Amino acid sequence: MRILLTNDDGYHAPGFEVLEEIARQFSDDVWVCAPSEEQSGAGHSLTLNHPVRLQQFAERRFAVTGTPTDSVMMALREVMDGPPDLILSGVNRGANLGDDITYSGTVSAAIEGALAGIRAIALSQVYTRESAGGDLFAAARAWGPKVLKPLLDTPFDDRTLVNINFPPRVPDDVQGIRIVRQGFHDYSRGSIVEGKDPRGHRYFWFGLHAIEHTLDHGTDLEAIDDGYIAVTPLQLDLTHHASLEAMAKRFHD
Repeated sequence: MRILLTNDDGYHAPGFEVLEEIARQFSDDVWVCAPSEEQSGAGHSLTLNHPVRLQQFAERRFAVTGTPTDSVMMALREVMDGPPDLILSGVNRGANLGDDITYSGTVSAAIEGALAGIRAIALSQVYTRESAGGDLFAAARAWGPKVLKPLLDTPFDDRTLVNINFPPRVPDDVQGIRIVRQGFHDYSRGSIVEGKDPRGHRYFWFGLHAIEHTLDHGTDLEAIDDGYIAVTPLQLDLTHHASLEAMAKRFHD
């Protein structure tokens, strides 16, 4: 099995090392193509206004001066000598839960794989201030192979992918695995931090303060809060099918 690894935290991110450890338990045919620098929050963006450069570190190991989407596109079109059977993106340092998946470069790299017709899975490690002091990726390292193994034999529909989040717990305290739907945050309380640079000019920095959310039953947010690994199948069809007929009538009445 040929596996392509990518992420949005950058080629040198510690979570990327964990991802490779996990991948090599399934295959020796592992390729790496990731952003050269951190691209968190890049979403499904492309680099269009300046050149993208490709750097090779070793055989089957590359970095791209661009976004996670750039990295996957470069891997599939320029780097690899044949398509992979699986794309793994992560392990992200931090959660990609609920609405956050729309901003996530980690998930977007997997989306690009799904668009290319390749089985794609995003992996993220949730952490807290307390867990950040220890082995941040312990749960992902220990449970990653257990979660991935059943998924390798599970059929994926066209234009679908899987999003996995590991709870901020030591491996023995992880309660298990739940297959859950996407939850939703309350972004009305998001923060923007204002400051001044050395020249006295104002700048704004999007804050990372806790965002309110409701732990609806059966969601990824609830699963993580309960200490479970959240596994969520996602689809790329954003059409709200229930509105099609009613909206069409507005234009034909």
